[in-house]
Amino acid sequence: MALQTKGFTLGQLTEAKTCCEPIPHLSVHNLSVKYQHKTVLENVNLDIYKGCITALIGPSGCGKTSFLSTLNRMTDMIAGASVSGKVLFHDDNILNQPIDLLTLRRQIGMIFQKPNPFPLSIYRNLALPLREIGIKDKQLIDYKIETVLKDVGLWQEVHHQLDMTATKLSGGQQQRLCIARALVLEPEILLMDEPCSALDPISSAVVEDLIVSLRGRYTVVIVTHNLAQAKRVANYAGFFWMQERVGKLVEFGRSQHLFDQPQNELTAAFVNGRKG
Repeated sequence: MALQTKGFTLGQLTEAKTCCEPIPHLSVHNLSVKYQHKTVLENVNLDIYKGCITALIGPSGCGKTSFLSTLNRMTDMIAGASVSGKVLFHDDNILNQPIDLLTLRRQIGMIFQKPNPFPLSIYRNLALPLREIGIKDKQLIDYKIETVLKDVGLWQEVHHQLDMTATKLSGGQQQRLCIARALVLEPEILLMDEPCSALDPISSAVVEDLIVSLRGRYTVVIVTHNLAQAKRVANYAGFFWMQERVGKLVEFGRSQHLFDQPQNELTAAFVNGRKG
């Protein structure tokens, strides 16, 4: 009998991690980020592959979150931030002005480190973004809400209390609700900034399982300090490091190769616990 791992057999997890085809969904070229006059990230080049999970690893302060924030223009919300280079999405450079940021952020959703449900009912947390994009039919809204709650494994836990304030949920449930809130808008890409770091180990394992289940249906980019988690879930991985006080991408490739056969000495030292 195959060994079972949180709903997936080890064989299924291995197959899922190796079957991901390298078809670019986002292409990043010479990306640099500055805050005021300080460069925090310089000349990043990589492709984010469609339907795959890409993990970004490296010590704190090396530009991982800044990189993630450029992928749906969240950097626009930071005073003094400037971004140069290209981020190609459907062959368009999303860094060009003007661009419909609401549409972009529907297509490329963001999940933050700390769960941030609206101080509304569970139902309204999911209905509100649907109504904001013009969906008014209650039957359709109900169907979409039930579908995404099932997708994130929350339906059985909350279907009888959808009118309860979302902030009364546990931390892990809140994070899954936030993921559901992003999924209800049917994005193509999900950006996740340390989505498990504020959770207890059991809740973290549940959210990690959820991330694995999204592979193939969504493109996922996850920033994590948990190297074991990155190795478990990711098809591809990028290692960031500070060089001359500036964050840079040191190495990028298939996750298994980066962890087991790193090409750069800095990468080898970091993944083996000798640096960082």
